[in-house]
Amino acid sequence: MEPAAVVILNYNGVHFLEQFLPSVVSYSSGHRIIVADNASTDSSLDFLRENYPSVEVFAFSENYGFAEGYNQALNRIENTYSILLNSDAEVTPHWIDPVLKLMDQDSSIAACQPKVRAYHRKNYFEHAGAAGGYIDTLGYPFCRGRILDTTEEDCGQYDSVAPIFWATGACFFVRTEVYKSLGGFDSNFFAHMEEIDLCWRMHRAGYQLYCQPASVVYHVGGGTMSANNPRKTYLNFRNSTAMLYKNESVVRLLWKLPAKLGLDLLAALVFLGQQKPQDAGAALRATRDFIGKLPQWERVSVEQIRTVGGVSSVQSPGLLVFARYLLGKKYFQDLAFAQQLSSTKSDYGSFGDDSGSSPRKQSLGTRE
Repeated sequence: MEPAAVVILNYNGVHFLEQFLPSVVSYSSGHRIIVADNASTDSSLDFLRENYPSVEVFAFSENYGFAEGYNQALNRIENTYSILLNSDAEVTPHWIDPVLKLMDQDSSIAACQPKVRAYHRKNYFEHAGAAGGYIDTLGYPFCRGRILDTTEEDCGQYDSVAPIFWATGACFFVRTEVYKSLGGFDSNFFAHMEEIDLCWRMHRAGYQLYCQPASVVYHVGGGTMSANNPRKTYLNFRNSTAMLYKNESVVRLLWKLPAKLGLDLLAALVFLGQQKPQDAGAALRATRDFIGKLPQWERVSVEQIRTVGGVSSVQSPGLLVFARYLLGKKYFQDLAFAQQLSSTKSDYGSFGDDSGSSPRKQSLGTRE
């Protein structure tokens, strides 16, 4: 059996398959390549059948969305690793091997991501993941190389293998068994933030996550929903609150949840001031629907929180919106959290240098 299955979720994305599937086929030798199709109505299936007969196709009878679509796909997979790859991503030579080598060295690493650059600005990091993701105390995500909407030029400043809080769903390397054992993505999210929620649950279960920048992919971003789409605003606001509610302890939620909902209300007012009424309405509906559908958000068990602890060592104790808008911190390296993180050397050094020893490392064998 091949070590990994590369799984591309597709919905009416034949133009992306035409553009980016060639790089995946060229640079993924020795691994399965699967397109999981969410009941596309364009010519995606005909294109695959006529041009890539070697690519496996899971043709679903309905559009499950991003979260449940991948759950459906991975339920059919038994490979040791699954690589969830967005259809609008261009991969590069040897993009798989450095990541799997890192994960092979330590069975406690549940998921990893490569370095993600922007397809249309190839010297810059891409918003969705950059060089590894983190969250602040209220669950706002940020990355090495991206703070809110500000992305940095990649000058090698984040070329170290680093522990991260979340790995991007744009290119998500995961142990298939761990994904399944934790229930995969929460299908109630539909799309957006579902990978951060899963990564949080991985931390709760005692696993680690890493970024391996020796692997590089280029991501278009917004291939399914653009940044200006109110539907995307709605999902990001609703799902970020749901993620916080699901994973934090009751004691912390007593102050964190009102603070988060208050900031979301403030964001809606800012949208109105920017003459973006649709985004303002989306943010308000997100709050309404989070509260109205509270029973559907299944919280992490109290026993698991007590066992693993309330805050991961790679979760920022700060508040991102204050650091950005009150203190003017635009870049990851400007954050006190980044300085604290960099003072703790990764066990794996730069670009997967595993010459050092670590009490956590557990050899799983090396592929030929």
